[in-house]
Amino acid sequence: MKQPLQVSRRNFLRGFGAAVAMPALDSLNPLRAAGSHGVATTVGGSPLRMAYLSVPNGVNVENWRPEGVGSHYKLGKSMAPLEGLKQDIQVFTGFAHKHATPGRDGAGDHARSTATFLTGQRAKKTAGSDIKVGVSVDQVAARHVEEFTRLPSLELTCDGVRTSGNCDSGYSCAYQFNLSWRSETQPMTPEGNPRQVFERLFGAGASQERSQSLAQRLASKKSILDFISDDAKAMHRHLGRNDQQKLDQYLTGVREIERRVEKSDSLGKVIDPGVPAPTDRPANYSEHIKLMMDMMVLAFQTDSTRVSTFLLAHDGSNRSFNEIGVSDGHHNISHHKGKKENLEKIQKIDEFYLAKLAYFLQKMKDTEDVDGQSLLHNSMIVYGSGISDGNRHNHNDLPVIVAGHAGGAFKAGRHVDLREEVPLSNLYVRMLNEFGISDKNFGDSTGALKNI
Repeated sequence: MKQPLQVSRRNFLRGFGAAVAMPALDSLNPLRAAGSHGVATTVGGSPLRMAYLSVPNGVNVENWRPEGVGSHYKLGKSMAPLEGLKQDIQVFTGFAHKHATPGRDGAGDHARSTATFLTGQRAKKTAGSDIKVGVSVDQVAARHVEEFTRLPSLELTCDGVRTSGNCDSGYSCAYQFNLSWRSETQPMTPEGNPRQVFERLFGAGASQERSQSLAQRLASKKSILDFISDDAKAMHRHLGRNDQQKLDQYLTGVREIERRVEKSDSLGKVIDPGVPAPTDRPANYSEHIKLMMDMMVLAFQTDSTRVSTFLLAHDGSNRSFNEIGVSDGHHNISHHKGKKENLEKIQKIDEFYLAKLAYFLQKMKDTEDVDGQSLLHNSMIVYGSGISDGNRHNHNDLPVIVAGHAGGAFKAGRHVDLREEVPLSNLYVRMLNEFGISDKNFGDSTGALKNI
């Protein structure tokens, strides 16, 4: 019988400039050991994960909203991709963000929508360097667990990066292109290049060593797995048969993502007619989203981080969706003026994004965690927009989905009608509490959400 291998929770397969974190394996059990700290863990001792995904410009409200409440509900037309995951989500009606409303600041709803989405605070109206909003919920959580994971948090985007300039009616571009905020005045710049995300997750050593390793791998056309193969073979001998299979499947998944990253590199960047596309964006938007989601799953699976945000597109994005037959700019048609043709196109875009959410949630559900449950079971995932109806630019009745079971603490499989306006920040307080943070307030909250 193989003797259990004594390893630390941060065990890696290593090679020159490369480090592939280990997934949850019974033979090693590095994550269960982390549970003894009582920090961001489930009752089963597994790490609890937290993720936030934001989509722009509101939704087709009529086709979004479910029919019925409680567990006996029917998903709206746009949510058809989520049918197979119905028992793993909660659809909410009634959340609001009052600080995204105009107030005395006038126009600029798109900038306020993104800036307020995870902060619950009103952004200072300025196009200068004196930006100010508030710390985002993900960063409050990240500070709580940063000593237990390699990366405190992972910030992703499918847009370019903008930190200055005037983007929306006198608001700095920093508000519109950043979802996560480290402090009131400092956003957490998201990464939009899949190659850079991959290297951040799997690179090792100092920056110069990682750069040398990447250059060597690209020049030799070798996989990152070639550099850690000796370590992987040695580790393989110490594992039980089931864990050997799990490790093989995991490394195969890493290689598949690496191939897709390489393919996106070779395809180059999209150039829109007359308008250069943001840098570091693969040609295929759908593939870009899925690549980023796959790396989020790997980051959670290996406990590289327990907190992530993903800005699929900044609010006000005017991207077109030719692959689903919508050549119009998203922002343009979000001002639908009640026209049936525009509303149908918005519904198609909503369904496009929800299909990507379904892809991510299914991968989370199919990935076994250290306690035998799935990653999805042991996660809290918020998906939504800071605008409800793009034509009205309203910030109440927000389209919000909460996926995952928080390790059994959340009652998934429901449509929850709050029957009044409730600050979205109340949900964030509850999530922070589940994460082991005892704060009673966040943003504009009035208390922790109980009905979840």
